[in-house]
Amino acid sequence: MADRERYNAADALLLPNLAADRAGRIAFIDDVGRYSYAELNTRVDRFANGLRARGVAAGERVLLCLEDGIDFPVCFLGAMRAGAVPVPLNTLLTAKDYAHIVADSEARWAIVSAAQLPTWSETTECSRLNVLVSDPADRESSLAALIRDAKPTSTTAPTHGDDVAFWLYTSGTTGNPKGVIHRHGDLEFTARTYGREVLRIHRDDVVFSAAKLFFAYGLGNSLTFPLSVGATAVVTAAWPTPPVVNALLARHAPTVFCGVPTLYAMLLASGAPPPRGRIRVCISAGEALPETILERWRAATGLDILDGIGTTELAHIFISNVAGDVRPGTSGRCVPGYEARIVGDGGAPADVDAIGDLEVRGGSAAVGYWKLPDTSAATFRDGWVRTGDKYLRRADGCFVYCGRRDDLLKVGGIYVSPMEVENALLSHPAVVEAAVVGAEDADRLVKPKAIVVSREPPSAQLADALIAHVRERLADYKRPRWVEFVDALPKTATGKIQRYKLR
Repeated sequence: MADRERYNAADALLLPNLAADRAGRIAFIDDVGRYSYAELNTRVDRFANGLRARGVAAGERVLLCLEDGIDFPVCFLGAMRAGAVPVPLNTLLTAKDYAHIVADSEARWAIVSAAQLPTWSETTECSRLNVLVSDPADRESSLAALIRDAKPTSTTAPTHGDDVAFWLYTSGTTGNPKGVIHRHGDLEFTARTYGREVLRIHRDDVVFSAAKLFFAYGLGNSLTFPLSVGATAVVTAAWPTPPVVNALLARHAPTVFCGVPTLYAMLLASGAPPPRGRIRVCISAGEALPETILERWRAATGLDILDGIGTTELAHIFISNVAGDVRPGTSGRCVPGYEARIVGDGGAPADVDAIGDLEVRGGSAAVGYWKLPDTSAATFRDGWVRTGDKYLRRADGCFVYCGRRDDLLKVGGIYVSPMEVENALLSHPAVVEAAVVGAEDADRLVKPKAIVVSREPPSAQLADALIAHVRERLADYKRPRWVEFVDALPKTATGKIQRYKLR
């Protein structure tokens, strides 16, 4: 695809399925019904026409605060077909977060699920928007009416592969969420690389992703990859608890299951991990997959988990394990189409097995951050994206996650990866979850501290046993000096442990 040829991501994902006689195949299954590719395309056309009729201009941002269901792909693809820029938003944010995004994005329109309306109504910034309400139970909701009343066929905006197509906001764990600007060609690149090379997705696949569509990870899993080959995606508005996940797996028999480490751990801890069924591949991202969880999943289901790392800035996973070559405790190797390097503190390439900053380049890299030129210049440099993750690269080419830049501990002048200590703790039968952060001792020197969710009643004896357990497996300086027991660890919506809150 030449960049200046006419190209629109919505058309690229939808039209080949109609031309290849896949119009009657099921594209999406949600909590309400099943939708063919033909029906999806018609709804996308109607939504695009509805936006134009209401004066939404090319390049204008349209916020999508939508639960997973048919309205999400309709609005996301329809906005792009109209030449507008869809901006999916995390449905778990606070009114303050939404107010910041509304002001930052300069959007005039938002499509909001009925369940999110009370939060949106809390701020004056949100109340100034033109809001269309999505409510699957109400055929007269404003979004349903727009789609119903619009013309059923649409022309596609004259976009190109390098034109802005959509934004994704970062999680905001280090400050206010940042608008990440992606192009029309970025989705196709992720489909050609991870979708084809790692998932090996094909038209007969049924995909269920526990990660929601508003995340880059979930967007690829449930929209880009299945639509790129004419497969089927199962989506649900419900939050993916073990009962919800197991019920969906039993009902729809997916062949591809996309989770996060926390969910895999919850499914195992529930005492009833899902049967293998028709699942041919499980994947994980969002946070590094502990080796012990992979081993327990294999024992319970007979399935591997392909762990990988992706970022909002690169739209999906760029380093991954692959079927037949799963290296526990690693993120795997570069997905074909991407390059990665480890850079030391001085900017020079790091030695093998030396911890440094992970930088990546590939065809799905974002244009930059909206209205943040200095931050963009620091993150996107000479074609490389600075991920903010600390990694090391082994001699076999596999990358090992060592934590975020702010998570790494320096104990006695030596870097300690919280993940390494957490993995050692998780190998103890009493430990359900663990997080390791730095804490100062009496001499104001930083040492590892473990925060643990335990299957057993907390006690000083258990704390001593866990410290001894780590000491037997790792160098002595890496052992936790303290153990604190908690009922639950703070996490982001994607399941990442929020270590900054523990610090």
